[in-house]
Amino acid sequence: MILTSLVGLSILMLIVSIIGVGWFISQIPEDYFIHEKRQSDNWKKYSPETRIVIIVAKNILGVTMLISGLLLLILPGQGVLTMIIGLLLIDYPGKFKLEQKIIAIPSIFKTLNWFRAKSNKSHLQHPFKKY
Repeated sequence: MILTSLVGLSILMLIVSIIGVGWFISQIPEDYFIHEKRQSDNWKKYSPETRIVIIVAKNILGVTMLISGLLLLILPGQGVLTMIIGLLLIDYPGKFKLEQKIIAIPSIFKTLNWFRAKSNKSHLQHPFKKY
């Protein structure tokens, strides 16, 4: 019973992670990582209450994806990519510099651009190459 539940959960997490990770990667602007500092968001068009709801929801989704990614390291699925997407969603000090360091790892950069190519999106620009 427990083994069957774990297998079912594992298959469900695999499907959700592949679809979700692909969608999130395709939503990243191509120049997201190349700036010295985080670019200003379009938060001004929302009311303060709406901003708070969006930020809280984004952080909850990020923590959920981070935990799911940790589980996917031992279960079938895209564990590392799911954790990276979770880290991209969560707000914390030093986040932008960490994002740039992670994205600069050649295997991660190549994989993210593979996902973007599958979504017909242009490749991400490398954070440490000057364009």
